[in-house]
Amino acid sequence: MIDIDAARRDDGVSQAAHQLAAEIEGALDSGDAEPLTAEALQALMAAACRSYAAAVEAGHNFPPLAERSRVTSTDVMTTASGLLKSANLAVFELGMWQSWTGR
Repeated sequence: MIDIDAARRDDGVSQAAHQLAAEIEGALDSGDAEPLTAEALQALMAAACRSYAAAVEAGHNFPPLAERSRVTSTDVMTTASGLLKSANLAVFELGMWQSWTGR
């Protein structure tokens, strides 16, 4: 179970995020390979990235993907590679940061 207090889990933003995620998954399941514009996807990725980093910095310890997520290893590698490139970071820098922070 994720250790963020119930008040935040049950707020409107979280509910809207769950609804949007379900709509995107439904579109993908229906064969729509690009249900979002590039700009919308970038906005969601930035918000999700910042939100997850803020939760970790606040001391919450949970993985960014649920245990039974439908995300594949290829999905993760493609996304991680794109995130690193967008931030002008190399895998070496990620490895160094992980060794320094223990994350």
